[in-house]
This record gives sequence, C-alpha cells and structure tokens, in this order.
Amino acid sequence: MIYPYQNFYEMIRANAQKQAKKTLIFINDEKISNLEFLNSVNKFAQFLVHSGIKKEDKVALIIPNSAEFLIAFFATTQIGAVIVPINNMLKHEEYKYILNDAEVSLLITSNKFSKETKALQEDTQIKTTVWIDELPNAEGKHLLFKEAMDIPSSQENITVNSSIDELAVLIYTSGTTGNPKGAMLSYKNIFSNLVGGHERFNLSKKDRFIVYLPMFHSFTLSITVLMPIFGGGSMVIIPSVLPFSNIIKQTLLKRVTIFLGIPDVYNALIRAKLPWYFLWFNSIRAFISGGSALSEDTLIKFNALFKRARMLEGYGLSECSPAVSINPLEKQKTLSIGLPLPEYRVKIVDEEMIEVPNGQVGELIIKGDCVMMGYWKRPTATDDTIINGWLKTGDLGKKDEEGYLYIVDRKKDLIISKGINIYPREIEEVLYLHASVKAAAVVGIKDENSGEIPIAYIELDEDNPIVTEHELKVYLKQNLANFKIPKHIYFLEELPKNATGKVLKRVLKEKY
Repeated sequence: MIYPYQNFYEMIRANAQKQAKKTLIFINDEKISNLEFLNSVNKFAQFLVHSGIKKEDKVALIIPNSAEFLIAFFATTQIGAVIVPINNMLKHEEYKYILNDAEVSLLITSNKFSKETKALQEDTQIKTTVWIDELPNAEGKHLLFKEAMDIPSSQENITVNSSIDELAVLIYTSGTTGNPKGAMLSYKNIFSNLVGGHERFNLSKKDRFIVYLPMFHSFTLSITVLMPIFGGGSMVIIPSVLPFSNIIKQTLLKRVTIFLGIPDVYNALIRAKLPWYFLWFNSIRAFISGGSALSEDTLIKFNALFKRARMLEGYGLSECSPAVSINPLEKQKTLSIGLPLPEYRVKIVDEEMIEVPNGQVGELIIKGDCVMMGYWKRPTATDDTIINGWLKTGDLGKKDEEGYLYIVDRKKDLIISKGINIYPREIEEVLYLHASVKAAAVVGIKDENSGEIPIAYIELDEDNPIVTEHELKVYLKQNLANFKIPKHIYFLEELPKNATGKVLKRVLKEKY
C-alpha cells in the first residue's frame, strides 16, 4: 500500500497549501478553513513545546466533540508526542488508572467533566491541565485553552517530523479480564484505514461527514474525523448528540453526504417522524454503520425509507485502527459486514489457526497494515493476540463464496451497548468489593434499542446485611460510568458453576 504522508501534520499542511480557503470544519455557526485550522494547530504546538512536552510524551484528551479536540490532536502529533483520547463518560478512579498506565504528562479537559477530572493532578504524573471552557477551583497548574493559544514562543518553526511507523495514538480498550489496555496505533495503522476507506467509499473533496458520535472512539476518530481530512473534504461537528433533532437539522442544512452511525441511531431514525422535506432534500449518498450488528428488520425498513442512499455495514476493532471490512457501494449483502478493505487479509480459522472452508464458522483473524503495534507495556497480552502477524479478534464468523464476511457470535464476554464496549469482569470486580456480595456474574442480553444490555446475577453473603437492587446500583454508580451499570440485578441462592468453580454464564443467559 502506498501512503502519501508520513504523519498527520503533513496531511493538514498539504490541505492548507492546496485548498487554503476551503471550509474544513463546520461547528454551530462557525466555519474554520484549512489554513485557519493549520495556524491554530501551529499555535497550540508552540504551547506544547513551551510547556516542556517532547517527542513520545503522552497528551490526554477528556473533552466533548469540539474544534479544540482536533487542534490538540494534530498539535500533539505535530511535535512527535502521542495522543491519548479517553472516554469522557468515565469516573475519577477509571481516569486515574489510564493516565498513570499511559504515563500522561498533560491533560486537556472540559469543565463539563470537572467533577471527575479536576483533581487528577494529585493522583497522576500530569503537570498541567488545560481547560477548553472555564477553570475549576482546584490545586495544581491549570490554564485555559485560549490562554495556551496566546502564549508566545521564541521557536518559530517546529521541526519534529514523525515517520509513518512511529506510535501516534494510544487507544484504551478493555479486555474481558483485568484493566483496560492501550492499543498502540502507528501512523501507518491509521493511514491504512484512510487509504482503504477512501477507495471503498469513492470519496471526493465534495464529501461532508457528520461527526456527532464521540471523537474519543476509534471508529469516530479514524472514519469520521481523519478520513474527510485525508480526502480533502469537510466535516460537520455536533458537540452533543442531544437533542437528536439538531443532528437531523445540521445534516440537511450543511448538506452532509456521508452519515456514520451505530444501530441505535438508525433504529431511532426509523422510529422518528422525519419531515418529508428531509427525505426529499438531504444530500446523503452513503450511511455507514459500525459498533454492533444491524438487524435485518432495521436494514429493510431503512432502505425503504432512504431510497437514494446506500447503507454500508462494516466491522472493526480498536486493535485494527479500527476498520477491517465494509460492504462496497456497488453491492451490499444483508447481515454481512462486507469485504475486507484493500490489502487486508481476513481468515476464518479453527482453534489451531487453520483456515476453515467457506460457510463454516470459526474465529476471524486479520493481517495487514491495520494491525496495531501491540498493547502498551503488555508484551504477554500482545503475544497472545498477534501471532505471526495475524491478529486474533475473538469474534466468530464465516465467509461466503464471494469473500463477504459475516459475524456469527463473540467468543469473548464483551457486551456492546449502543456501540460502546462494556466489559463484564470490570463490573464484577466492583461488585465483589461490596460486603454483601458473595458471588457475581454479569452477562449481555440482546435488546431491541441498545443492541445489548448488561444484567447482573448476585449470590449474597448470608453473614452480611441484605442489600437491594437499588442499593447496589447506587454503589456501582459511585465507582463506574453510568453506561456500565447493569439494567437489571437479579438475586439467586447460588450461581451455577462448573467443577472448578467457574460461573456458567451460558446457563445464566438461558435462565434469563
């Protein structure tokens, strides 16, 4: 695969040279051109250097969708530092673990999340916190983003040039056991997604992507943010997913051509009473779905509603930068995740990593430039996941005679709710810390609106006070993000276990 750039900064500099006045970002009533964006990135890069951030240092983002997110992202990689985008729905303890594990030096955050982020300097290696909106009342070194942009520097030009094989982004993704792991993505990893996606979607400089899904997510970051920049197009940034009517309004008014979403969004579009003029006058030529599987019913209803656009379902994972496959514009297959992107190889294999015949179910393994460099500071986990260049996904699937791929099930216990990963072990470990809980098991149950929802089964400790479902949920909310809280909590006299004491989650799912 041929790559036109060595790093992300070269990409935005080339756009500013070729199309200086073209609008790159639409956000609220503001427009930001390619040249204006480049100048802002240069200013923030100067601040980072002034603050002592060096090549390979880590800069974390805990902020909502915003121009500041993009400015900080490109400025960080411009000086050869590594960006760490973090889920902005987590709690203090969760942030503390990730920031310490990644060895983050500088944090950029928002007052919206100050309850969980303002005291992070006390528990981490962070020396400076930059706030995109207003300063909190907190100990440590804090300053506003706009102040950082105005800090003068004696260094006129930053000459750090990152090569395509160097670490660019650290995306934290939890496994089914233990703490979150940082997937190390190089510039080449992500550029392989951009080159392949550009070809698969037949992108042009006229295309406009809408960005309302959270930018910290690898799917949003690579496909909805970096891809339009790579193609010389534009993006429409929506700071918040609510109200949903604003997404519809901006899609129409800003003439969005590529709409990316998760199944929950597409189910909402089907249920919504869309005005006739939106259906007639929207400019969308392709809908792209990722995060979890679309149901056949959703696909049929959606295609009946939007006759002029193509619904392209795809598949990916953070460890693959993240896109692996997607249906082509020319031919889509219902319930298929499509064909691998150019130059990626996907096999369906048995337990011995031997490829199985077409139509037979096995584990998906992937090889190509999309496969991550490895897990940050986790050599054993890396060796278990990447074998001879092939990444084991843990997902079960099959392939048809034309090479189209289908996801059948997941080997792992991973729960995907509204496109967000939820890891049962993490919830279980918090539950086990409660004095009244003797044993706990969290499983994912299919849900029409969310894809899946987590539910918990509890075996109580008879020697401690009885606890209610409500009390346990209150306890969990003190330690976990809201989206991880089980929808229902059920109490059993004894959890089903095998001979070695392992909880039989399959039995619990059948019980539900």
